[in-house]
Amino acid sequence: MEKKWISAYGTDPLYIAGPCSAETPDQLRETALAVQAKGIKLVRAGVWKPRTRPNSFEGVGVEALQWIKDIKEETGLAFAVEVANPQHVEAALKYDIDVLWLGARSTVNPFTVQEIADALEGTEKPVLVKNPINPDLALWIGAIERLAGRNIKKLGAIHRGFSAYGDSRYRNQPLWQIPIEFKQHFPDLPLLCDPSHIAGDSKYIESLSQIALDLNYDGLMIETHPNPPSAWSDAKQQVTPQQLGEIMGNLRKRDVASLHPEFMDKLSEMRHQIDQADRDILEAIHRRMELVERVGEYKREHDLAILDMDRWNDVFETRPVWGKKLSLKKSFVKDLFKLLHQASIKKQTKILNAQKEEKI
Repeated sequence: MEKKWISAYGTDPLYIAGPCSAETPDQLRETALAVQAKGIKLVRAGVWKPRTRPNSFEGVGVEALQWIKDIKEETGLAFAVEVANPQHVEAALKYDIDVLWLGARSTVNPFTVQEIADALEGTEKPVLVKNPINPDLALWIGAIERLAGRNIKKLGAIHRGFSAYGDSRYRNQPLWQIPIEFKQHFPDLPLLCDPSHIAGDSKYIESLSQIALDLNYDGLMIETHPNPPSAWSDAKQQVTPQQLGEIMGNLRKRDVASLHPEFMDKLSEMRHQIDQADRDILEAIHRRMELVERVGEYKREHDLAILDMDRWNDVFETRPVWGKKLSLKKSFVKDLFKLLHQASIKKQTKILNAQKEEKI
């Protein structure tokens, strides 16, 4: 898989910017010229818009591809569009679209991915794959593998966040650990971030973009519209070209520490201390699980249920308070002890089930 293809589009990091939806020829041309003025060479434009519910704007369709063709001839810009089925692929290739991407709703379905991969077989066009809607790393990896299996060499991935139930600051949860693990599987694959879809609100785009760059992402895809409040789709998460320029000016692409030997001695010292702290954590968890095992044995001997909601509630009320005194975030402490408590229940369940097996 080639990573160097992104260098053809000029900027480092790579910027892809443009409207959520291509609405009219004038709107698309105005946006394209405005982002080109910021030094961006690759414009995104939604031609087909798979929406969650019917009776909402689902894109102009093939007509917009002619608008793109005209703008490409006028400006020399390259364009990227989403394709969701083989018919989209055929039309996009006919109009010489430069970069194609698979959206989250496509990635979630291996049948759809395979149909698109078959339609794209052997293409020289770069193909990007957004993560699936839900946090399923295997689906994301599988989509890349299906495309690679059809001799598509110019591949890349887009992290656009994951759906979550309940209240959240963001439209989609970043869950940064998933794209980091994805990158371990494909270290040479370009990884871009779509802060617009993670945020759902333009006020978070800059901070999310900086986090992505600090995690060594290769680029950003940012939705840009001349007049976001009037946008036909996803108005709240789009920025004006002027705002885009300000964001680009504020972002910093930092070097990886390993490229600077002069920093490594001090970093190695601090990392050694982290290693020791990690060993201490693991030893503490080991002691805790030994105590959990003793509790499980006691419950088995006295025929007591595994789950005690009073105890569960006590853990999740007290630990965040303890953590606060140590300057640890409440959400982090709750997540940590939820994981520990689930492991405790699993261990106690195994102890009680072992007793049943002995009786059998």
